[in-house]
Amino acid sequence: MARYTDAVCRLCRRNGEKLFLKGPRCTTPKCGLAKRAFAPGQHGESRRSKLSNYGVQLKEKQKVKWMYGVLEKQFRRYFETAAATKGVTGRILLQLLERRLDNVIFRLGVGISRAQARQIVRHNFVYVNSHRVNIPSFLIKKDDVVEIRAKEKALKKIRENMELSKDKTVASWLEFDSKAIKSRIARLPEKEDSDSTIQEQLIVELYSK
Repeated sequence: MARYTDAVCRLCRRNGEKLFLKGPRCTTPKCGLAKRAFAPGQHGESRRSKLSNYGVQLKEKQKVKWMYGVLEKQFRRYFETAAATKGVTGRILLQLLERRLDNVIFRLGVGISRAQARQIVRHNFVYVNSHRVNIPSFLIKKDDVVEIRAKEKALKKIRENMELSKDKTVASWLEFDSKAIKSRIARLPEKEDSDSTIQEQLIVELYSK
């Protein structure tokens, strides 16, 4: 399965803002963007170019792709699904991304980043409605029950992750029992439940050209 394997701090530097791809580390002085607040590459520090409208739209699309850990082909499929669904395309697109199983694990604080949440899913620790699911892109539905089942050693590590994420508020659309590491999808996510910096209309304009 294709995925991005290069240094993720380069993505934050390329975008010019923190995408929190490494969880709590991104809030410390060790953050790559905090240490080098300029684009990667030989001329990244000296080159400052003004973006065209297309450049702004492309940058926003790239940002959302990187945040959710989705590659171009899959991201376009999400957009096509959103465009074919009745409603506001941008909002439906964000809802589809939020409904990904790896994102749900991240929103619960079980994984400190979406990359780690993806790994938890791939390692067969996640069950949806009592059925094991190891596909990070699996889309959850309202009233689905998501739980973690693992052996003692793995469970200890997962609880350590939860301790690192304890200051993060669990998404309001999820009902979470932290002791059992079990959650019910109380409702489907809305635009307001995603990152407030996302301007989804720019993505719609880009793909609609």
